Parts: sequence; structure tokens; C-alpha cells
Amino acid sequence: MSLSEENENHPTFSIVRFLVCTILSLSFAVGFPGNVFVIWTICGRMKQRSLSVMLILNLAIADILVLVTLPIWIYSFANDWLFETATCKGLVFVVYCSMYASIFLITALGLERFMAVFHPFSVQRRTNKMSTHLVMFLIWLVSIAFGAVILPFQETVETDFGLQCASRSYNSNSQKVACLLLETLVGFLVPFAIISICYVCIAKRISGMRGSSRQRSNRLVASIVVSFALCLLPHHVVNLMTVASAVMEDSDMEASEALEETANQGTFIAGSIMFINSCINPLLYAFAARNIQSSMRLTKLSKLFEQMSPETKQEGTKEHSAVNGKEETLTSTEMI
Repeated sequence: MSLSEENENHPTFSIVRFLVCTILSLSFAVGFPGNVFVIWTICGRMKQRSLSVMLILNLAIADILVLVTLPIWIYSFANDWLFETATCKGLVFVVYCSMYASIFLITALGLERFMAVFHPFSVQRRTNKMSTHLVMFLIWLVSIAFGAVILPFQETVETDFGLQCASRSYNSNSQKVACLLLETLVGFLVPFAIISICYVCIAKRISGMRGSSRQRSNRLVASIVVSFALCLLPHHVVNLMTVASAVMEDSDMEASEALEETANQGTFIAGSIMFINSCINPLLYAFAARNIQSSMRLTKLSKLFEQMSPETKQEGTKEHSAVNGKEETLTSTEMI
């Protein structure tokens, strides 16, 4: 009896296999049409596309690139990996490149929103078609560079779930620690810190605004940050457990092996949860747009994106302050 056949009779492996395949299947079923709809809305219904709208468009494209690989991952995890190692490396590169692009795009969107609130006129003066395309090009270029880092180490190995494209082969523990820490810092900790700081400042600035638009903005901002953290945190926790295992290997072999075993068991579920991040954004947009006054859902979504453009909609909120006996008027831009 083969290893994969033996594991089919183990209830734990069967449950994990079922959970992973279910999560990936739902992510594909919801995320693929949702992101296609976002792309169609922006490309087909919006003639004027601001930087924020272009970031959303590229975010949907990055999510699509991740989601189109899911049928292969689902079939492979339900059975065995059937392709060559080169195919494994190529698919992992696409996933990681798109993952980095999604993270960098969400971070750039947070920075753009911050600038739109605190320096609206500066954003309008300096944002044009050429600068927008340059930002997109640099984000994808950096994403490709970080995505390529994993290529030399990715391998296909026999796991508890049969032959899978789910392992990396490092030359040393120091190399493993460096690569995993780089992935966690660049792919989670630093972007999450930037996003959180930006949105905390934004929330404080728009807290005095009244009306349903402000409430919708607060919900969407909170949802983006929370979903980003929840979807990527398990994967990076597993990374840090693997790092701790490598660091402790010489000093405490027993603890190192326990951490490595736990990390190996959580890798597949944590990885499948990470894919949810590629399907959740269209749901957040739909939730935020649900109360926009319009007779058609298509128009609701396009109006939501238009409201995210500082040059298309500004709110003339005035904050009065007495400075040397003179009244200063501060104009702030409405968010999202």
C-alpha cells in the first residue's frame, strides 16, 4: 500500500485534505468571477481611472493570476502531484509573484489614501497617466524579483498527503532562516505596519465626517486591514515556527523537531487560507457599495470606485481654528 493510500485511511489526513480542497474550491468559485467582474467594471464602465482605481484594477489582476492556478492545486492535493518539478516551480512563482503584488498594491492604496486625505492638492498636481503607469510597473517589477527568490529552493517531495509541490530544499539552516524571514518581513510585517498606520491616521481624520458615506468608508477600511491580516497571518506564523525550529536545532533538538512537525502539519491549511485573500476583495467592494443610491448594481460598483478618486469627489469639510486671531480653513478630501 502506498503512502498516500495509507493516509487516506487516517482520519486526520482525510479531514485536512477535505478542508484544504473545500477552502480552495470556494475561493475559486467566489474569487474568480468576482475579480473578473471588478476588471470588467473598471475597464468597461470607467473612462477616467485615477491612481486608486488603477491600483484596484491591478489588485484584481494579481488575484486572478493566483486563482487560475487553484484547479491544479485542488486536483493535486486531492490526489498526487502529476507534473514535473519545473511546472511546480513555475506555478509557485506565479502564486508568490501575485501574492507580493497584491500586498504591495494594498500597501500603495493605503499610502495613496493617506496622501489623498492629508495632501489632496499635491496628489492631484503630481498624479498623471505616466506616473500611474510607472507606479504599476515598479510594483510588478519588485513583485517579480521577490517571487523569483523562491525558485531555486522549491521542490516536489513525498509528504503525508502523497507527492506534493510543497517543499523547499535549502543548503543550510542560515539560508532557510534568511529566506523565510525575508518573506515574512517583506510579505507581511512591514506592509501591515504601513497599512495600519495609514488607516489609523485616516480614521482619525475622517471621524468627524457625517453621513452614510463616512460609515461606509470606515467599514471598508477596517475590512481591508482585518482581512489582510487574517488571511496571511497563519502562513507567516508557520514560517516563523520553521525559523524557530532551524535556530533551535543545535541547542534543543527535541523542541526543534516538535516545532518542525507542527509547522509541517499546518502548512497546507495555512497556505489554503492565504488564497482566501485573493477572493475576498470583490466581496468587500460589494459590501461597501450596497447602500449607494443606484438602480443597477453595476453602476453602484463603478460609483464606489469613482468616490475613491480624490479628483472626482471632494468634500468641502472646514475645520476652523483660531491662529493669531485669524481663521484658517482646512479642506479635507472625502475618503472612499
